Amino acid sequence: MPTTHVNTIRIMLVDDHEVVRVGLRTVLNQHDSIMVVGEAGTVGEAILQEAKLKPDIILMDVRLPDGSGVDACREILASGSGARVIFLTSFADDESVLAAVIAGAKGYILKEIDTASLLQAISSVAEGRSILDPTVVEQALHWLRGFAAGQKMPGNDKLSEQEERVLALVAEGKTNKEIATEMNLSDKTVKNYLTNVFKKLQITRRTQAAALFVKRRP
Repeated sequence: MPTTHVNTIRIMLVDDHEVVRVGLRTVLNQHDSIMVVGEAGTVGEAILQEAKLKPDIILMDVRLPDGSGVDACREILASGSGARVIFLTSFADDESVLAAVIAGAKGYILKEIDTASLLQAISSVAEGRSILDPTVVEQALHWLRGFAAGQKMPGNDKLSEQEERVLALVAEGKTNKEIATEMNLSDKTVKNYLTNVFKKLQITRRTQAAALFVKRRP
């Protein structure tokens, strides 16, 4: 195995297609600043290998044989991992983008990306920045902001208009204080709205609320 330099970015590849992993490993290992330290082809393998290898960055596909890469991302980050997840996928639907962002991913890029741009994306995320492919995120943000602005959430007649807005802002990752500022409400009022939302939707955590918001999109 090559000697690890001080500034080497340690990467784990998660994709169910071996040929994709081989191609990525071959390209990435040509660069002194990058080392592919492990691979996985399923959600289960990804979680186990991440805990063992402690990579700096995980390049992960969205769709895996035993579940979603988004679920793997969420579980890995919930464990306290310091890894940063970049989704590298062929799927550009806005629901996947939002689910990935909500799960805590630092990037979402398409497999059509060229080598130079992929290396730049890895470098940017390694330096603490978030990157999103503009071709896949614009529509997602458009409808999310529409809900945040007060558009009625389809298929959810249980919630009031204000509750729908609070839920949409939770899905954007905003804190109670940020929601209160945006909606011109007190922190206590926002907390009360969230309590009602959680009760009506029969959930207990903000991450569940955010995930449900994405899943309920028509």
